[in-house]
Amino acid sequence: MRAMLLDRPGTPLRLADVPRPEPDPNQVLIRVHACGVCRTDLHIRDGEVEPGHLPLILGHQIVGTRVDTGERVGVPWLGWTCGRCRYCLSDRENLCENARFTGRDIDGGFAEYAVADERFVFSLPRDYPHLQAAPLLCAGLIGYRALRFTGDAKRVGFYGFGAAAHVVCQVAVHEGRRVFAFTRPGDLEAQALAAELGADWAGDSTMQPPEELDAAVIFAPVGALVPTALRAVAPGGTVVCAGIHMSDIPSFPYVDLWRERVIRSVANLTRADAEAFLALAPEVPVKTTVTTFSLEEAELALEKLRSGAIKGAAVISVAA
Repeated sequence: MRAMLLDRPGTPLRLADVPRPEPDPNQVLIRVHACGVCRTDLHIRDGEVEPGHLPLILGHQIVGTRVDTGERVGVPWLGWTCGRCRYCLSDRENLCENARFTGRDIDGGFAEYAVADERFVFSLPRDYPHLQAAPLLCAGLIGYRALRFTGDAKRVGFYGFGAAAHVVCQVAVHEGRRVFAFTRPGDLEAQALAAELGADWAGDSTMQPPEELDAAVIFAPVGALVPTALRAVAPGGTVVCAGIHMSDIPSFPYVDLWRERVIRSVANLTRADAEAFLALAPEVPVKTTVTTFSLEEAELALEKLRSGAIKGAAVISVAA
């Protein structure tokens, strides 16, 4: 089969012919139709997140067909948990001490076929074509989990309006929240998309919102946005860091945190998150905006993502 391989961090992905994977007894073989491109893929490619093995096939927002049943399914980032550690036994499998992740420890979806643990394979809503379904599997799931951590916040800021924010913005509006979108300076296209999706206000991340926020979610991997977001939230507000990797957070005065403001992170997802969000998405309905690349263009997709040139989400189209 054709696959895009990462030979070592910091080098471009290369197209190769590799053996089709053989599923273990608890795995299923999936013919890949599409795979979303996530910033985590970029972090692994650049060496900011350590790969589980090399060479590695990236990609953890897989939409494909089970070869054994013909069912269309989705495969997310969390690919395997032990079921025995203290986290698994307390409904926190996203923190499993022995977890394995799709596209990091298990070869992912930048290929014509992939294998996945049957427990971590999900049925997808029928109304979503392959390309539009792919961003639901990480951008949507992590965005949904991050939004849950804001509690009942009515005024929510999203710092970084890319794949995750453009999905969860629609969920927040559906829930009656008011969204304030922060983009890279000068990214008028992302600001226009935010307004189109129902945001009350959109501006760049150097600006203060027109009113205090009850919570903020940081999707951009920029540590300097943490104190910026703290200064934008009201007393008692929460700042949620939604990425797997972030640059260092600079020091800031205690007064920015005082009055019961909270900083917390989001790690991975659970199967319960997937089931809840994939049921909710067609009710909203969430509509994903995608920029499509061929399998051979996976490295280009990562470069576009790095430079902020993607509107909505990037998706690799592998097979019809």
